[in-house]
Amino acid sequence: MLTQYLYSILLGIIQGITEFIPISSSGHLVVLHNIFPQAGINELTFDIVLHFGTLCAVVIYFFKDLKAILINWLKSIVKQEMSPEAKLGWLLILATVPAVLAGYFFESYIEAFLRSNLVVAAMLVIIGLFFILAEKYALHQNESEKIGWKQALLIGVAQAVALIPGTSRSGITIIAGMSTKLKREAAVRFSFLMSVPVIFGATIKKIPPMSIGAIFAQDVFNFILGFIMSFIFGFIAIKYLLIYVKNNSLNVFAYYRFLLAVIILAIWFF
Repeated sequence: MLTQYLYSILLGIIQGITEFIPISSSGHLVVLHNIFPQAGINELTFDIVLHFGTLCAVVIYFFKDLKAILINWLKSIVKQEMSPEAKLGWLLILATVPAVLAGYFFESYIEAFLRSNLVVAAMLVIIGLFFILAEKYALHQNESEKIGWKQALLIGVAQAVALIPGTSRSGITIIAGMSTKLKREAAVRFSFLMSVPVIFGATIKKIPPMSIGAIFAQDVFNFILGFIMSFIFGFIAIKYLLIYVKNNSLNVFAYYRFLLAVIILAIWFF
């Protein structure tokens, strides 16, 4: 029982941090599953709980922004008033489409052929290299108000690539944002706002196979612990990453990804 509680806490912390910090949740789960191969927790149900925790974190942190975006987006439909917030709402919808289509057509293929330690390690390194290149060559000029439909679509396509384990949804969308001349903070903010429909959709999609009995068949305290940890650490990750990127390079995350890849390969080979 103590092992289950520890596993719930660790998974909640990892989900909360890695949903928003660009260091790959799947990479950390590879390591964690090797430490706790038999935790005795319903993984599908628990995954839904953890995602709901991070969804709550991002919605609460950006509540004012999301409220303004939603209200003005609705006004753009009813009254045809295109404010900056309404435009941002439409761009977020556009940026979500590629991930939805990629998930619909390729998720089963990815689940069958790309969920391996080697793929995770390779993507950790590749995206880490892209971080270094983005920091070196990207022009950090524009705020999020400068995003157009082409930039939003590019970031959306990048988000679709994040279905490959080891990529990091936040990581690749931040890189894509920076490549369109966005400032780091603007790219991170847009990435976080994009996460709302994606996390919501992923959570809703997984609910049908879940039975309520699956929650109460075990100690419900495991799920409460996971939710609380994912919410708290997700909120903290959002807050401090936005502060950090104002004046600091993202290269530190690239170096961390390289180290994690080495650890995973060591586990895989030995």
